[in-house]
Amino acid sequence: MRGNTTATYGSVTKSFHWLIALLVITMIPLGIYANDLPYDTGEALSYKAQMFTVHKTLGLVIFWVALARIGWALSQPKPALLNADKRLEATLAEIVHWTLYAALVLVPLTGWIHHAATTGFAPIWWPFGQGLPFVPKDDGVAHTFASLHIVFERVLAVSILLHVAGALKHHFIDKDATLKRMTPGITVPDHIPAQHRSVAPILGAVGAYLLALVIGLSLGLFATPEGAAPATPRLEAVQSDWSVQDGTLAITVRQLGSDVQGSFADWTAAIDFSEEPDADGRHGSVEVQIAVGSLSLGSVTAQAMGADFLDASAHDTAVFKADILADLDTYIAKGTLTLKGIASPVELPFSLNIDGDTAIMQGQTRLNRTSFNVGESYPDESSLGFDVAVEVALTATRN
Repeated sequence: MRGNTTATYGSVTKSFHWLIALLVITMIPLGIYANDLPYDTGEALSYKAQMFTVHKTLGLVIFWVALARIGWALSQPKPALLNADKRLEATLAEIVHWTLYAALVLVPLTGWIHHAATTGFAPIWWPFGQGLPFVPKDDGVAHTFASLHIVFERVLAVSILLHVAGALKHHFIDKDATLKRMTPGITVPDHIPAQHRSVAPILGAVGAYLLALVIGLSLGLFATPEGAAPATPRLEAVQSDWSVQDGTLAITVRQLGSDVQGSFADWTAAIDFSEEPDADGRHGSVEVQIAVGSLSLGSVTAQAMGADFLDASAHDTAVFKADILADLDTYIAKGTLTLKGIASPVELPFSLNIDGDTAIMQGQTRLNRTSFNVGESYPDESSLGFDVAVEVALTATRN
């Protein structure tokens, strides 16, 4: 294993250089290919996710290899520039080098943070989990870093083109040893001009990234996406013996072997409840209306609104009507859920704690998506599980 000298690159540096080159020229086309793939069937979604998994995993490999390369470079002598006597040309070449080094870290890092902040879709193949410390599951964070990833990968592509163009110029026009020094074997330059070191290349690379961010902003890459889900009218308040003060209506689906969690932001509950049962053993009734389009389901929200899934544009409201019955020490809401125009029986066991005029309720149940013709193009569970876990929690006060 040979290190650098002030005139030549060592075998470790060369190995890092060509390994990263191979990974990058594989990762970029693969990302473009995966992004353009359809996902209208279970098989298509599974294949698209697999391609994205390979792309993300390669990105993570590049991130760690790039860090190792940078660490190695900092520990080694820096081979002299063979065009140092051409000050402007040498400075521009150094700007490209600094920009490229930064891109090799920033592109996979922003993609990794976007992945960690996103709920659902293609996992990374590695044993340390899919999240990152201090990175929340948040659509806004995911969108910001997805936009940064796009901007930085453009910077990476331009840097690579300029880097290759510079190497070819050195080889065919200047006819010096710049390119040969990065090929197998030992190539010692015939002449090394006086070197001029400054911070100008680093400042130039910072300027290049600032310019790229300005261009990204001007193109609207960081703007909040609109039109991902159909417009959903706000549900009107309902008359009820109990008024819901706060609560959550959450679901969990299983996609490609991973749980994807989401929740409905807009729903109402008309609750009629008495601690004492009537002659039929009923403690009351409940009618819950749910604005389907208010669902947030991570990276697959827009897909969930589609005709093959919840079909929010044609069926904007789901309704659960049930009687409230005693179930040993707890209760059960036994009734019917109407979703996509299909009514199916549903039972929701729940616990209830009443303190004066305040009630705290928590319940869980499971639905089968096939009962409501959700995801008919996904006939098995390889891409999308049949079961949907539903969790309800609310605090209500007696009117």
